[in-house]
Amino acid sequence: MGLGTAYIKGFGWALEKGYDKVITMDCDFSHDPAALPDMIKVLDTNDLVVGSRYIKGIRIMNWPFERLLLSYGASIYTRLITGIPFLDPTGGFNGYSAKALRSLKLNEIFSVGYAFQIELKFKVWSKGLPCHEHPIVFWERTEGASKMGKGIIFEAVVNVIKLRLKKILGTL
Repeated sequence: MGLGTAYIKGFGWALEKGYDKVITMDCDFSHDPAALPDMIKVLDTNDLVVGSRYIKGIRIMNWPFERLLLSYGASIYTRLITGIPFLDPTGGFNGYSAKALRSLKLNEIFSVGYAFQIELKFKVWSKGLPCHEHPIVFWERTEGASKMGKGIIFEAVVNVIKLRLKKILGTL
């Protein structure tokens, strides 16, 4: 039922179990688990930590140039439309405090694909909660294939505009 649906289910489980921090990451080791202690420490004083592939230079290993261009372009587009300050609003290696997750109306999240990553970050940032962008290294997967396709790209293009309009209209 989509990436967003899976995340929401996981967030609900973590909150129900009483966890105070939740980290999201790819399960194919594109995100290095060795970065977890630093990300968790950042959550001691922030409600969102954005694992950034673009802060302190481009930190992506073994991606084809076209994929890098698409990702970086999506980040620029998202920042221009929404005003979000993160250099990497589309990445999936992030940490959320329970406070941040509880502040979101998880049942009202409308993105299901990769745009889900943007929507969560935008909503937490828009609430004025403390956020920090932390450098990570992203490694291209060695097994499996990306689910990136035209439908996911279209959803992201449209939902970024939708997020901005909802913020302007006060319906975020």
